[in-house]
Amino acid sequence: MREVVSLHVGQAGIQMGNACWELYCLEHGIQPDGQMESEIASQPPKSKAPLDSNCKTFFSETSAGKQVPRAVFVDLEPTVLDEVRTGKYRQLFHPEQMISGREDAANNYARGHYTVGKELIDKVLDRINKVVDQCDGLQGFLICHSFGGGTGSGFASLLMERLSVDYGKKTKLQVAIYPAPQVSTAVVEPYNAVLTTHTTLEHADCCFLMDNEAIYELCQRNLDVQRPSYINLNRIISQTMSSITASLRFAGSLNVDLNEFQTNLVPYPRIHFPVITYSPIISAEKAYHETLTVSEITNACFETSSQLVKCDPRHG
Repeated sequence: MREVVSLHVGQAGIQMGNACWELYCLEHGIQPDGQMESEIASQPPKSKAPLDSNCKTFFSETSAGKQVPRAVFVDLEPTVLDEVRTGKYRQLFHPEQMISGREDAANNYARGHYTVGKELIDKVLDRINKVVDQCDGLQGFLICHSFGGGTGSGFASLLMERLSVDYGKKTKLQVAIYPAPQVSTAVVEPYNAVLTTHTTLEHADCCFLMDNEAIYELCQRNLDVQRPSYINLNRIISQTMSSITASLRFAGSLNVDLNEFQTNLVPYPRIHFPVITYSPIISAEKAYHETLTVSEITNACFETSSQLVKCDPRHG
């Protein structure tokens, strides 16, 4: 089996991770406590096998039949992780795979990379090694973080550098929240982004960028949500991540392993930042009144309004 280990770094990474694992569980018929849904469990073993073998890429199974995500959540301060520890899916995740420090990086790359991050990195790598040891054949890592935060930029850079040393040949895919042109949560986002971009160029094989502003506009324009919350944004991100990883989690012929993403999407090793577009995004009220053909959905993907990044490819 070709397994993928997901790493969620910083507040943005953890909240994206929360939404993603919620969706993966729905897609694979796994309940919030990690058990397979009863109607699937009651089927004879023969019909149960294909579903189990497919989700093994992202989930490991305990002797009691419980599905545990192959994921490690890391943040330098505990509040965001405490929400996961007390939330609906608290029984799904292994408690030791949620690692938090005592003080945050305060939107400072240097604190995330050098001072506070240095103290936590060895503990995180030990935990990652244990998760990797449970895999039969590791494909690579899927890393979720933001470019603008202190932990997301600084600690994620440090983690990527150390992963390159320990797992040099393994593919590293990033899903990153890039600082938006207008919407900003911290004044130092551009500095953090520039500092972490260097590590991304060197140590990542493919990096999918998104920004909050573009997703805000998608929510307002397509979903008729006038004041989108982070829950709305994370759910759109989780849909795109689910689509990216669907070929790894379900049987198929395209992009079956992480190396193929690189082969199909990356023209030169350093130019590995594909723009994500997602279509169709329609509100529940409109969904029943639309007739969507393959050509319409495909054409919508090439419109700038469907992009999850606020940039215009027509202007170079």
